[in-house]
Amino acid sequence: MINIALPKGRLGEKAYGMFEAAGFECPSIKEENRKLIFENPEKGVRYFWVKPSDVVIYVERGAADIGIAGKDIILEYKPDIYELADLGIGRCRMAVAAKKDFCDRRDRTLRVATKFPNIAKSYYSSLSREIDIIKLNGSIELAPILGLSDVIVDIVETGKTLYENDLEPKSDIVNISARLVANKVSYKFKNERIKEICGQIEKVIADKK
Repeated sequence: MINIALPKGRLGEKAYGMFEAAGFECPSIKEENRKLIFENPEKGVRYFWVKPSDVVIYVERGAADIGIAGKDIILEYKPDIYELADLGIGRCRMAVAAKKDFCDRRDRTLRVATKFPNIAKSYYSSLSREIDIIKLNGSIELAPILGLSDVIVDIVETGKTLYENDLEPKSDIVNISARLVANKVSYKFKNERIKEICGQIEKVIADKK
């Protein structure tokens, strides 16, 4: 049995659709219930829903053999796992945003509000820019509006939320998409099975192009 961690929400549903198209379906996952674990013994797969940011923890610690995680989560937490494939779904970008009239004054420390402190630190370190990280968990856009921060580092899809709040993207940091990841021990001992799943998923990806 291969244990597969799926992120709750639209991304996980899209990812499951790819597994289903690849021949690893589990019909019970589509039933209206509050179950978190779903099995198809015939296909040898067991799926479970977890919070998106927790997928890499389940995979890294071996509770899941493989999982679907956003590149943002992988970059932020730097888990000791294998990245097997880019699924090409959940596309967005990590970007710096600020008020439209913002101008970065290099003579003072830049205040950066974000849910992704490690990504922000790494980015500004590459620019040799001194920053003060303000870790927030929601409504990041409020920070520069209320004067809590100068800029934000966050995921941007269309940019609509930014523009509606008189903010705009200033620079892109990295492109984000969903990745198929694997536990290192599982990849060694269940290699044939994981490679089979990965190969079928890659065929689904190729068919979509």
